[in-house]
Amino acid sequence: MWEEGPRLPTVEFLILSAERLGVDPIVKYTALSLFADRFCASLSRSEGSNAIRHWLLQPIRESNLQLFSLVSIWISSKIHLCQPLSVKTLKSWGDQSITEQHFTIRDFFEGEVVFLQMLYFEIGSASDAFMFLEELYIQFKEVAAVGKILSFQACMDVMDLLYEKEEMTRLYHSPRPLAASILVCSYLMTVPKQSLEFPILAWVKFAALCKEEEVEELVKVILGHVFEPTC
Repeated sequence: MWEEGPRLPTVEFLILSAERLGVDPIVKYTALSLFADRFCASLSRSEGSNAIRHWLLQPIRESNLQLFSLVSIWISSKIHLCQPLSVKTLKSWGDQSITEQHFTIRDFFEGEVVFLQMLYFEIGSASDAFMFLEELYIQFKEVAAVGKILSFQACMDVMDLLYEKEEMTRLYHSPRPLAASILVCSYLMTVPKQSLEFPILAWVKFAALCKEEEVEELVKVILGHVFEPTC
């Protein structure tokens, strides 16, 4: 039976793996969307007679989830890169980082098939929020002088935090308001107070074609997680 307990450390493992493997941000966030938003949700639904029978899913161990997270990076690299990551590269990193179990190259290929089966082989539109965020950031730098101060790394750090807090799936009703809210939060966090003069909420409402009230509500939620006490 699937339990959501191992999901959080596996998401952190995926983020770390993407960094160590040196993949582009679009590869990382597509992989996070495929794994955290869709694969894990599919695991929660696929029980009983609807469950896919495979040893990688029965039982679900943290090491197996780590394998699937690497598979999601592999699939994402095939979507976005002219030269995708090789299975040997992924296996080499898996040998170093997955301590509970040793996986073979064949396991990676089997894991890819199982992963795609769980997603019903539907892997399109998996990184919409990140792509909208990137577009908004580029536009913001063009229209606002203060855009030069805003760090895109801060935007990505907020996205990472939302995945680590398991909030991306819950907040992901529509990618445009979510991307706009992440941009606003990053603006509030990184731009000096004396420079906070640009009407960011009004601008994202226009640029992202979303309701200002919806963005405001998401900003409150996101900032609540950013400044949540750790103890």
